[in-house]
Amino acid sequence: MFFYLSQFLSFLAMPLTIVLVLIVAGAFFIKRKWGKKSLWAGIGLLFFFTNPFLSNLALLAWEPNFKSFEEIKTHEIGIVLTGVTNLDKTAFDRTFFNKGADRITHALQLYRMGKIKKILITGGQGLNPVNPQSEAELLERFLLMAGVPQADILIEDQSKNTPQNAQFTKAFLEKKGIDTDQEFILITSAFHMYRAKGCFDKVGLKTLTFPTDYYSHDVKYDLPSLLFPDPFSLEYWTKLFKEWLGIAMYQVAGYI
Repeated sequence: MFFYLSQFLSFLAMPLTIVLVLIVAGAFFIKRKWGKKSLWAGIGLLFFFTNPFLSNLALLAWEPNFKSFEEIKTHEIGIVLTGVTNLDKTAFDRTFFNKGADRITHALQLYRMGKIKKILITGGQGLNPVNPQSEAELLERFLLMAGVPQADILIEDQSKNTPQNAQFTKAFLEKKGIDTDQEFILITSAFHMYRAKGCFDKVGLKTLTFPTDYYSHDVKYDLPSLLFPDPFSLEYWTKLFKEWLGIAMYQVAGYI
């Protein structure tokens, strides 16, 4: 129930929803003074949310800075959150990735450099799965194909959201007899790190964050960035709104 409520609230609070409501209401009540204001407000917000320069500034302000590999000290386990594979495309001899693949590729780099000795992947199928495989299984397959020994891969494949990633990971570690008082490296997307870190802190797992999968980029002052509308900018604002609302909902539910 909590999941569906959060999804519904996310829909209502999304930038495109807000813009459409203002424009449609303004067009329908155009003869009224407030209707004209609503219409122009919707058009103005549409330009705001599709401006790539502004969306990038928002992402830069929100996403934590990345950490160099050299500054990371050796840890026993790196914890990788899933949400980066295409579960709608079923295959048994490969892994299809969506954006965010550097969650696992950066974990692989940390492993190859000796910064982590084992990789723990946490994530199941999510709701309404069409693929019989879990995300953890798909990422495990990728690591095995990349030459990581089976013994150095741990998978928790029952969790469906970030709170369960934290809760089930702790239970998994305890079941395996692994010390849960040690510090782990937490690897997930930069825009999602605040919420993920909060969930792992809540269950009592100490983590060093290693943000990946950046949506922001270096500031550009060229004409396209400053003036040209970009549909991807609207998508970036949508991700930010969802993340902010998710954090608020998690605080209400006591997950962070």
